[in-house]
Amino acid sequence: MIALVSLLVFSVTGYGWSQYEALLTGIGRSDAIRSDAPKSAGGDTNILIMGLDSRLDENGKPLPAEIYRALHAGDQQVGGYNANVLMLVHLPGNGSRATAISIPRDDYVSLPGSPDGVAKGKIKQAYGFAFDQEHRRLTSSGVSDPSTLEQQSRDAGRQEEVDTVAQFLGGVPIDHFVEVTMVSFYQLAQVVEPITVCLKEDTRDSYSGADFHRGYQQINAAQAVAFVRQRRDSVHAQLNFSDLDRERRQQAFIASLVFQLKQAGTFLNPARLRGLISVAKQNIAADNGFELLSFAQQASALTGGNIDFKTLPIVRFGTDPAGEDVNIVDVSEVQTLVHNLIGGSTPIPVAAAPAPVSGSQSGTVDVINATSRNGLAASLEHALTPTGFTPGVTSTARRHRSTTTIYYPDSGAADAAKTLATMLGEVPTAVDSTVSTGHLRVILGADFTMPDSLGAANSGTGNSATAGDTSPTTATTPTPGAAQPNNADPDAISGAGVQCVK
Repeated sequence: MIALVSLLVFSVTGYGWSQYEALLTGIGRSDAIRSDAPKSAGGDTNILIMGLDSRLDENGKPLPAEIYRALHAGDQQVGGYNANVLMLVHLPGNGSRATAISIPRDDYVSLPGSPDGVAKGKIKQAYGFAFDQEHRRLTSSGVSDPSTLEQQSRDAGRQEEVDTVAQFLGGVPIDHFVEVTMVSFYQLAQVVEPITVCLKEDTRDSYSGADFHRGYQQINAAQAVAFVRQRRDSVHAQLNFSDLDRERRQQAFIASLVFQLKQAGTFLNPARLRGLISVAKQNIAADNGFELLSFAQQASALTGGNIDFKTLPIVRFGTDPAGEDVNIVDVSEVQTLVHNLIGGSTPIPVAAAPAPVSGSQSGTVDVINATSRNGLAASLEHALTPTGFTPGVTSTARRHRSTTTIYYPDSGAADAAKTLATMLGEVPTAVDSTVSTGHLRVILGADFTMPDSLGAANSGTGNSATAGDTSPTTATTPTPGAAQPNNADPDAISGAGVQCVK
């Protein structure tokens, strides 16, 4: 998200250049990527995202009391330097579909540097053990400056975490890393709130502060932290949450956020851009070789949903020799899977889409809701996300219409309009020169019913967020008896859009 911001502000003459320069000079930098480490070939890029469990800022200092209250995660005495979120993002050099691989934080693995004398541990602990070891070494050698101690210890932690992940995944090159603290996630969410998410069931958790209803709902920044942290339910025991469910929550949040940033025109809003850049400069770090502008140009396609998410498998839950809960993993299976996803000739799997129809499936689809059913346009955009069409802008018509119609700009878009018309139940099409090139405009009338092939659960029954809705903190309650969103494959997160998760 930060890289995409850097690209788009840079493209704005004068203002963009000054802001981009300010971002480059202000964001935290690190030498944690070894100069002799393997590099990706063929223009590919692998980026490790590390989310720290620390309740401190990037300089190791306590946060304001109001932020601790909003985080609902304790104060500076809680947490530590574990990398509780680990996600490897693979961007192919040929521009094909990207892959984001979530690594469960409790996977029991070998730690290549044996920090603090620990040869095996939870993969998240590599950072904290190395931080502690380096901090003690520096202190004993006479280093007393708090900033020096903090940053050099963090660099040791980052390097060990990068090396541990690379070894665990079978020696995959890690070209760059981005480190995000809990407070930076909260601050980023504040800039872009409200954020739309979707849950398959009602859920509540006193530990994380999660309290969500089934279906689509808009949440604020504090709720967003609870959404991505939840791994238990204190009311609905039958849901049987685990850390793997939390991984999918994080993936769904990213997919939703990318979709909403594009739909809302955030990248063209100077005030929001300044807010995002300000947050990036406070509590996010990256390696010295990470050139944001170059990366943004490579990653810009992600706003169109050109990404698949995968969570690494585990064999079972178990305990380590110290009695701590860990994930027992089959290292060979993990490495084969990663190789097939990003390092070999096996095609990257794509989540199943609705049954294909003849004709060209391309173009950006803008949807206008000309009915009395709130959220219908957004629901259709969500349903179209995996079909090959690019979600566009949703809006509400001033007057209701009885008939649904698809408009296209010229004869060159006729096939795409026909394909979409077939998907939507053979609705009529018509030429309209006011439609932008490369776009289709769908005006939804009272006769529209969401086809089963696109998921009847997305039929807009009053619990979907409408375009332009600015209610930041209220979760909408599902209509009793109404169809609710669900995924055929609970593990599949593919593309950008609001996807329903446990």
